[in-house]
Amino acid sequence: MAGIDRRILLGGAALASAVTMTPVRATPMLQLSDLKKEADVACLYHCDFGDPPRFVQMLTNISNHFSAYGADPFAVQIVIVAHGAGVKFFLESLEGTSWRDEAMVPQIFDRVLAQAKNGLKAHLCDITFQRLNIDRSKVRKADFITFVPSGVATVAALQGKGYAYLKIG
Repeated sequence: MAGIDRRILLGGAALASAVTMTPVRATPMLQLSDLKKEADVACLYHCDFGDPPRFVQMLTNISNHFSAYGADPFAVQIVIVAHGAGVKFFLESLEGTSWRDEAMVPQIFDRVLAQAKNGLKAHLCDITFQRLNIDRSKVRKADFITFVPSGVATVAALQGKGYAYLKIG
């Protein structure tokens, strides 16, 4: 995807979804070499926790972050990198996971969707899915969600490409 402008991709994706309304079938896997910094300001939010209030606080910070740039997806690039318990916020259901006894809070994902309209991306750790034996098909179908080989390696790779690092604690 070298040489493709992010504006073209976002515009094309928006047009394609508006015209076809076809659901996203499978969550794609990015390689570390696929990760790019495509805005002057880029930030990764590191999510390795499963506490819903903490996740909501992270989403509030992301919303504030986007609002400081006029919700312009070309002025700021924001990514959530989730691994460990952080992936549960991106699942359709917690059945069959170690979190099966916890209640899902659907409104949380609604807030994620609201930020995705501003250009938010989410990268989920494939190692987490393998080690916790979570079926990858449990991930919500959304074009802003991708798998990466390793969450922590992605955090480091994005920092190496100039992304600022934030973790809500």
